[in-house]
Amino acid sequence: MSSPSPSTGGLTPDQLATFWRDGYLIIPNALPPTTVQALLDETHALLEGFPLSEHPMTRFSTGEKSAHVGDDYFLSSGDKVRFFFEEDAFDSEGKLTKPKERAINKIGHALHALSPPFAALLDPALNPDLLGAGTSTGSVAAGRKESHPAAIARALGFRDPRCLQSMVICKQPEIGGAVPPHQDSTFLYTDPPSAVGFWYALEDATADNGCLSFLPGSHRWAPIRQRFVRAKTGGTDFMDNDGPKFPAGEDYGEREGTNGDGKYEMGEVKAGSLVLIHGNLLHKSEKNLSQKGRIIYTFHVIEGEGTKYDERNWLQPPADGFTRLYRD
Repeated sequence: MSSPSPSTGGLTPDQLATFWRDGYLIIPNALPPTTVQALLDETHALLEGFPLSEHPMTRFSTGEKSAHVGDDYFLSSGDKVRFFFEEDAFDSEGKLTKPKERAINKIGHALHALSPPFAALLDPALNPDLLGAGTSTGSVAAGRKESHPAAIARALGFRDPRCLQSMVICKQPEIGGAVPPHQDSTFLYTDPPSAVGFWYALEDATADNGCLSFLPGSHRWAPIRQRFVRAKTGGTDFMDNDGPKFPAGEDYGEREGTNGDGKYEMGEVKAGSLVLIHGNLLHKSEKNLSQKGRIIYTFHVIEGEGTKYDERNWLQPPADGFTRLYRD
């Protein structure tokens, strides 16, 4: 990301100012109800359709101290649609205690490329930038018919935004695991850091079912101290980050008296809302102990120009590279 110029598409000036100040931005009604329903229908079809008989019963661990998924099923999922179970969906003997569609933590990591309903969000014709279309100098008038995510990326200063992975996260009733404070650039590191998360609520996200919480402004002072990488001995591990810990710019840097113990702001949102999340921002979610699920769809974008994405990252690009958002 670079310092953006005033936007005529994707985000309003006030929205841009909020994102750069807080490190996150909630955009209500980013998706119409028909799109939300189509994505939910696709999610339920995927959950009901995958065969248990062909699954290695891989579990996804959200805690950094737990043994994270380290097998080939996880590491080779970057260009596939695969299914990862909640840790608490199994009994002491390793048997599922829930129906499979109520036991999955997430589906990933190439929905944006392989699932037509999810891929449509990056299609200028199917999910256009209406803000740019409504101005005399916006993306459409300037000859760039862009998807809404592409226009947002342009407003944020991306020169060559690439979508590198996507997930449905189910946050299942009663067993949906808590996610401790973390920064997305730890898991999707570029030199310098550039990740931004696009997080769409497909169901209402509330305090009861494990909505997100954010530490406002932490993106400006919280460094990326570790990276989630492929371990030399196989599987995955966390390593100390020996590269840049902040995006380029004078607004970033460690500051005395700042730490991760500040007050987190809860981000309750309605279905159809989009939450943008800076890669350095500290955020978390609590366990879902309620009877209602919290299905969301998220994808992450990194800067493809002037950054380095190296072979140590757990997620490696497919043969044709990560998906471009700009299509002109």
